[in-house]
Amino acid sequence: MSVTKPRKVISEKKRKTYLRMLRSIIIATIIVVVILTILQLLGINVSSMLAGVGIASIIIGFALQDAMKDIFRGLEIVADDYYDIGDVIKFGDNVGQVLSINLRTTKIQDINSMNIVSIANRNIDKVEVLTGYIYLPIPLPLRIKPTAADALMAEIVKSITEIPTITSVINQGVTAITNSSLNYQLQITCEPMQILETRRRALGRATATLAAHKILLPYTELNLHGIKIS
Repeated sequence: MSVTKPRKVISEKKRKTYLRMLRSIIIATIIVVVILTILQLLGINVSSMLAGVGIASIIIGFALQDAMKDIFRGLEIVADDYYDIGDVIKFGDNVGQVLSINLRTTKIQDINSMNIVSIANRNIDKVEVLTGYIYLPIPLPLRIKPTAADALMAEIVKSITEIPTITSVINQGVTAITNSSLNYQLQITCEPMQILETRRRALGRATATLAAHKILLPYTELNLHGIKIS
């Protein structure tokens, strides 16, 4: 069953659209007038320039500036194989699978909300291509013995490997030592579309294993004028 929108709602949306369009035209016109005025003050013969180019061409150039950027970047995405349809990319807070790549926009389906998100191709430098790798830090207390730490990490790896969406889990060993912790790191591989869910489940398995051994996550202590703050 189709639903007809009230005429007032439709007219209100049209009114807002027309006002925004008019605002853009006014702003573009003001910019053109200001530029031409500055050129005239600098001694440039604006009249002959306009005779050769035409004021309409200048206005159209401003109006199509972003569109041309999108088109050139769209060609760049395809030519440089930056990402393909089916790849999973991240743009801001949105992570999703690429549904289509057009000259002006890239459309993805967000894996959390399932909404279709349109990304202007000129924002390619803000897009991150997800490869299916997850790097999971596991901080252990400094007081734990090396043999006990290795055994605990082996148990965590075994537990995480049982997650169906995971292809492999590699313990990369100690990557950092801080004042309160010995930081191990796991390299996990999975399907790119499953990255967020897999990371959540892996963290849950790791936390559960630490809790089963009654191991608390390390925390930093501050000592201010002889007063210890934990």
